[in-house]
Amino acid sequence: MKPETLEICAPDLSQTLQDWSQYLKYEKHMSRHTLRAYSSDVTQFIHFLVKHKGGAPSLNDLSEVSLNDFRSWIAGRAMDGAGAASRARSLSGIKNYLSWLDKQGIMHNAAINIVRSPKLPHKLPKPLYEKQARALVEDTGDDDENWINKRNRALFTLLYGCGLRIDEALSLNIGDMPHEGFLRVMGKGRKERQVPVLGIVEETLDAYLEICPFAGDPARAIFLGVRGKRLNQGVAQKAMRDVRCGLGLPENATPHALRHSFATHLLQNGANLREIQELLGHASLSTTQLYTEIDAKELMKTYKKFHPRNRT
Repeated sequence: MKPETLEICAPDLSQTLQDWSQYLKYEKHMSRHTLRAYSSDVTQFIHFLVKHKGGAPSLNDLSEVSLNDFRSWIAGRAMDGAGAASRARSLSGIKNYLSWLDKQGIMHNAAINIVRSPKLPHKLPKPLYEKQARALVEDTGDDDENWINKRNRALFTLLYGCGLRIDEALSLNIGDMPHEGFLRVMGKGRKERQVPVLGIVEETLDAYLEICPFAGDPARAIFLGVRGKRLNQGVAQKAMRDVRCGLGLPENATPHALRHSFATHLLQNGANLREIQELLGHASLSTTQLYTEIDAKELMKTYKKFHPRNRT
């Protein structure tokens, strides 16, 4: 939690915010992305309370927040341009914090449990076609001997070849390199899984590390930026945008789309859902089942395009 947020709260509320942040980080092992999101959501809510109460909010003020107050805050987020998904996530962050306070016996808010989350549209993952995914991992720049290009190719090949999340890939160290055809990955909630690695993935990783100008060490990150520090997600995403523009690929060609492509292409080629669930590290099979909807959608598109009775 940022110091400036803690400074506008009463001491008792400030202390619980710090304790909750530590709980999420060290006990729940939440990802950096989720921690940032929850911190931002609660910060926005605290600023709302400051204006609403006319001063530094305390735990007592938080316990007295009514259903109408929560609705007013959510409506304000909508007026600021936050979509349904953003508002739902913001409410989820507040509910997590208040639930933790309740379980710790610190404070109880009766209204939060009857606040309805905004209705979310049914969104499907947006994978690439096989030719598009292949183009992305095979063409990462004009100079194939440039170590940055080799790094990008190794990263994109790893994402597509193993179905990793971008954060999982960038968190890997040299000591985590594939062993006997498998890679150990630390996923969400600090859950470890073992992923099989294709020969082409190992080859591109080896080719990149061989030309990388920084000294190798088991504790060093595999993917590095130009200054020798662990590669930032934003830099990886920009590299993908540059390649995408050069190849004329659609905007859904992102690092995470390679994970979606991995799952979709496995499903289209006969893999079963349980296997894909294990490879992706999904806690629930229902999450993996979204890819069956994509497959059915593509099947219907092909059917309508090529069936003789549908031609005009």
